[in-house]
Amino acid sequence: MEVLGLGLFEFAIAVLSFYCIRKLRHDDGLPWNWSLVGMIPWLINTSIRQDRHDIGAADLARAGGTFLLKGPWFANADMLFTADPANVRYILNQKYENFQKGSEFKVIFDVLGDGIFNAEDHLWRKQRRHAQVLFNHHQFRRFLMRTSQEKIENGLLKIIDHVSKKGLVVDMQDVFQRLSFDTTCMFVTGYDPMSLSVEFPDVPFSKALDDVEEVIFTRHVIPQYLWKLLRWMNIGCERKMKEAHKALDRIMYTYISRKRIELRSREVKCREKKDEEGVDLLTLYLTEEDKSLELKNDDKFARDIILNHMLAGRDTTSSALTWFLWLVITHPEVEAKIRDELKAILPHEEAQTRRLFSEAELSGLSYLHAAISEALRLYPPVPFQHKEATKADILPTGHQVHPELRVMIPLYSMARMAHVWGKDCWEFKPERWICDDGRTKHVPPYKFVSFNAGPRTCLGKNMAYSQMKLAAAALIHNYSFRLVEGHVVTPTLSMILYMKHGLKVTVQNRWS
Repeated sequence: MEVLGLGLFEFAIAVLSFYCIRKLRHDDGLPWNWSLVGMIPWLINTSIRQDRHDIGAADLARAGGTFLLKGPWFANADMLFTADPANVRYILNQKYENFQKGSEFKVIFDVLGDGIFNAEDHLWRKQRRHAQVLFNHHQFRRFLMRTSQEKIENGLLKIIDHVSKKGLVVDMQDVFQRLSFDTTCMFVTGYDPMSLSVEFPDVPFSKALDDVEEVIFTRHVIPQYLWKLLRWMNIGCERKMKEAHKALDRIMYTYISRKRIELRSREVKCREKKDEEGVDLLTLYLTEEDKSLELKNDDKFARDIILNHMLAGRDTTSSALTWFLWLVITHPEVEAKIRDELKAILPHEEAQTRRLFSEAELSGLSYLHAAISEALRLYPPVPFQHKEATKADILPTGHQVHPELRVMIPLYSMARMAHVWGKDCWEFKPERWICDDGRTKHVPPYKFVSFNAGPRTCLGKNMAYSQMKLAAAALIHNYSFRLVEGHVVTPTLSMILYMKHGLKVTVQNRWS
């Protein structure tokens, strides 16, 4: 027997499949809470979709901005997702002491040791004050800007010139990862790994960091008992973590040992040169003493501190630049406005020539700043934040939280909430960041959370903007980019919001 050309068995399977998929959601479109397994079927179905981030954003908007995702009844895996600015402000600022990273966080991120990402309470406050002192140090600031400009001129633009002359396709995501890796390694440790070159060399340090991030994400999505079993058996992803951990330790301790030897051999006569050139973060950490902070000055703690800063600076900047460039390429009207703004600050004779820009020249450009901010809004490098309440509480929206409930702040979804950003929230629109008089508009941090909010606001926010502006201005003023025909751009499901297939483009030098 056949039904419309289908065998009876195939027809039955089709009907059953349709029924199951239909039952993944209620009539209002929200996920169905199944007996025993909760909403896991919906979660699995969504996770395999290419547009999974957008589906999640649409579902959260349908739920009013806050939604309780029920896990299996036996797994204690319920999660409360909230993109409501009032809740975000409450969690990250007003009651931040009650919303910590949770007991599992340090276990999942064990590779980071006692660094600032894992630290809580007293240790976190000491490290944050110490980092604030170092980041504001005039020698470090000078060193950061100098190394960033040198890497753009002697690394980034040389690669772009090379692919432009050869007519090659280049993955700009890979290029930006190498740029941010080299600059971050330089300003944190003082040493250049030289990954940003036309040879595109493999770098063990960078590979180890990639492996660590991959395994950390896996630990977020599988039960703790399972990945701990894999670690005990030394197989699968946990074996990869063990090998990456060893590699990072070896590299970090080599840098620290080399730096201590270098500092011991440095003569007093070199101090004037150091003042002129600036110094890296590791040098400041090993030489600047603040008795009031009472931080350990041993190799293990130094290793934890610099590894945390490496992870903080490497991937976030490269992810932001990748999505920014793609948005500019696909919105030529924005590209034209950025070029006009850059042209306006140049002398007439330099407006049609190859040019690099300084931090001071770019600091007052409101449209470039707005375009970068808009890219960060739509595609935040870290797409979600994870918190847990230390004691029972009630959010401003009336939702109850308890110590065993994970609270997730989905930044990607929050950018697509009409009640937060307006009906045009899905659009790339830098103008939303500019006042009528042309000045940059202030947006509350609990609405724009890419740099966190409250006491844990990112200390490197201004430095990140400066680095991105230097690279963006150099690329947009000097080159034209075209997306490779048929290239699919879709975000990954990972700790960092990268493009799954990279950003493949061709390049034309505007002044050659």
